[in-house]
This record gives sequence, C-alpha cells and structure tokens, in this order.
Amino acid sequence: MPIIVRIDVELAKRKMSVGEFAEKVGLTPANIAVLKNGRAKAVRFSTLESMCRVLECQPGDLLEFVED
Repeated sequence: MPIIVRIDVELAKRKMSVGEFAEKVGLTPANIAVLKNGRAKAVRFSTLESMCRVLECQPGDLLEFVED
C-alpha cells in the first residue's frame, strides 16, 4: 500500500503506549492497531484531528505517501 502510517514512530518519540493513546483519542486499542498496521481503508478527519491533537503533530507526521 502506498500510504504508510507512522503512528508507532510518533508514539515512541513520546514514550506513549497504544492503550494510553487510544484512550486519549477515543478509539479502542484494536482500532489503533488496525491503523498502525496499515489495514485501515479510511480515516475520518475527526479521528486524524484527534490523533494530531494528542500527539501535537501534523497529519504528515502520521501519514506518508510512498510510490509503489
């Protein structure tokens, strides 16, 4: 898939667990895992906004386009 999700990198920078992140964003840890592992088909802007707010980052820090 040409979109790489970099949630794990941002979590590691902040020493934040998936469980803590999921709670702050308002998702289940299972849904965070789906996003982290690149299995999500879509992400709502409201979810992306919450993730950026919690991690104090930009959408481009979480998502990267890589040519096939």
